[in-house]
Amino acid sequence: MAEHYGIAIIPARVRAPKDKAVVEGTVGIASTYILASVRNQQFFSLKELNEAVRDRLHDLNHKPFQKKDGSRAQLFAEERNSLLPLPRNAYELAFWKTAKVAFNYHVEVDERFYSVPYEYIQREVDVRVTRNVIEVFYESVRICSHARLYGRQDKYSTKEPHMPPKHQQYAQWNGDRFRKWGAKIGPQTASVVESILIGHKVEQQGYRACMALLKLSESYSAERLEAACSKALSYTPRPSYKYVQTILKSGQDRQEASPSTSAPANNFGFTRGAGYYEGGLK
Repeated sequence: MAEHYGIAIIPARVRAPKDKAVVEGTVGIASTYILASVRNQQFFSLKELNEAVRDRLHDLNHKPFQKKDGSRAQLFAEERNSLLPLPRNAYELAFWKTAKVAFNYHVEVDERFYSVPYEYIQREVDVRVTRNVIEVFYESVRICSHARLYGRQDKYSTKEPHMPPKHQQYAQWNGDRFRKWGAKIGPQTASVVESILIGHKVEQQGYRACMALLKLSESYSAERLEAACSKALSYTPRPSYKYVQTILKSGQDRQEASPSTSAPANNFGFTRGAGYYEGGLK
């Protein structure tokens, strides 16, 4: 706290109250003027008590000195220009704990999880916890910080730069990106991508299938993938990744659609004919 406010703390000697006579005297005055005046009042919240103390403190600071001119408020106004500016943020009490970075590059604080650069996996780190901030230190060097999570447990605060490169690549994918990629291949591929995404209650559950569909373009040409998606859509309005993969593996996307050679449909449905029953006649 002293470093935060740029001050020095010089302890007094044990059992030597005269080393801090001014402080002891001021504490006595404040105790008598403020605390003694409210000792018989009843307060139902800390806020009410603070308001009463604030009013009495204001009166104390503006009360004229007994043996010299002016008041504490006037003296402070004169000295204020010589004081250093206060830090932008007030000092926050903190507690420290040690933690081991898990294989998923997160540390746990109050059953909530915060990411750490993946290079520190399985390393022992120090965690500084305040009301609003989580800071992680390795060998006295701060390596990351997070806004502290509240609410339900098992929440994660994950920053993309902390991920391994492969995880970063996966994190960059989203539904809109898959749709744009499918549209570049062709309208049939875009339709398959859309059907995969809307086929799940949660869109993110379809990302893996869309990613697999993307990998097919590395093994087959864009033209073949578009043709396979077209053929898959001719069979079902919602083809899966496996469906498209099977079509590509079997080469069905290269086969020309042949006209149907089946007999015309019987308007009377399926019938055996009179000859079928002749054997039963006597």
